[in-house]
Amino acid sequence: MSAFRREHDFLGEKEIPNEVYYGIQTSRALDNFNITGIPISKEPLFIQAFGYVKKAAAMANRDCGVISPAIAEAICKACDRLIAGEFLDQFVTDMIQGGAGTSVNMNVNEVIANIALEILGHPKGEYKYVSPNDHVNFSQSTNDAYPTAFRLALYRKIDSFIASLEALQQSFAQKGVEFKDVLKMGRTQLQDAVPMTLGAEFHGFSTTIREDIQRLNEAKMLICEINMGATAIGTSINAPHGYPQIVTDHLRDITGIPVVLAEDLIEATCDTGAYVQISGVLKRTAIKVSKICNDLRLLSSGPRAGINEINLPRMQPGSSIMPGKVNPVIPEVVNQTAYYVIGSDVTITMAAEAGQLQLNVMEPVIAFSLFSSLTYLENACYTLTEKCINGITANEEICKNMVMNSIGIVTSLNPIIGYEVSASIAKEALLTGKSIHDITVIERKLITQDKWEEIFSIENLIHPKFINT
Repeated sequence: MSAFRREHDFLGEKEIPNEVYYGIQTSRALDNFNITGIPISKEPLFIQAFGYVKKAAAMANRDCGVISPAIAEAICKACDRLIAGEFLDQFVTDMIQGGAGTSVNMNVNEVIANIALEILGHPKGEYKYVSPNDHVNFSQSTNDAYPTAFRLALYRKIDSFIASLEALQQSFAQKGVEFKDVLKMGRTQLQDAVPMTLGAEFHGFSTTIREDIQRLNEAKMLICEINMGATAIGTSINAPHGYPQIVTDHLRDITGIPVVLAEDLIEATCDTGAYVQISGVLKRTAIKVSKICNDLRLLSSGPRAGINEINLPRMQPGSSIMPGKVNPVIPEVVNQTAYYVIGSDVTITMAAEAGQLQLNVMEPVIAFSLFSSLTYLENACYTLTEKCINGITANEEICKNMVMNSIGIVTSLNPIIGYEVSASIAKEALLTGKSIHDITVIERKLITQDKWEEIFSIENLIHPKFINT
């Protein structure tokens, strides 16, 4: 028996290894697109989503009477195996490619056709029984199958990313409780401001992450609108009457994702606005997480010649030449991940803008950018949670001493002695190195020691009340 089978398309013939389930069009894509070196199999949710799309299409085609129940059943069984995670190694086309994803769609069509052929007792390549184009791709185009599968996979990827953000948010919230009584100096523009608690600072981190979880949940609903049945450009050419709604209903039932059919299939086939918005929300999240990492690096700086209010877990030696040095490597790696996501947003923006007329052919790079950004930032958030935030400790005495030695605490005297006098005290303290306490209470006798202790008690510094007499 030959190790190869011969397949043909309208460009000619090629020998295909007998052991593989993909066919000639996938083989051509392997020849043409060697860009990232990352095959679509590296996104198993994408392959699973295609399994759902092709299964729903087969069910709808069966319902519409345009393919036989036996062929539909074989296609559905083949799709079930893809959905279960089988045959991943057969999805070999590059994530970035020309052709608006046609090579991906045909890779899927060919694999499903050949699995279905074996289910029916035929050898691979005997496409007269189950054809990649005439059966698996019936009533479809790459232009509706690819974006629908992309959206299903993206929905699941966003859910997975949200789980990592929820873990991060909860970790910050727990630290907010743990540090609720740790007095520290607040800072604006890297200068001393007014007192606060370390717990309030970490609670703020928790709140800002929770807000982005809400934004992501809102944004992901945009991708529930699909264009299945639009076929080539949105006119539903080659699709039987009723097919678009039937296939959408089947897809919603078998995935549990609340997909709806777009009202305007021509608009939906060329529009990539949902991806732009999701990328924008993802960029927003990356920027917020990166800002927090900047704060963590500042607050842990030192330990002797920096702020040193918190200790990050010591993960690894920080220098090949400086003994004992330990660097904030986890916040640093998260920062760099955020920069990647921000750059990917630019890619998605340009790709979305580059669409012409009835189709945006740049969708593969949009998919690659969103998938990779979600994967990398999810990994980064879990890394930040598990290897950094959970293990942070507070240097409570250092935090308190910074407050009491700060010039910024003079702000609390404004309601009693006025801004101008307070400013003069701050100026004298800055020039002489004297404490705010000594200038105010001992030298100028502007308030009593009892009043000082009332104003600058730990309780009042943590939960300030208005005192003006």
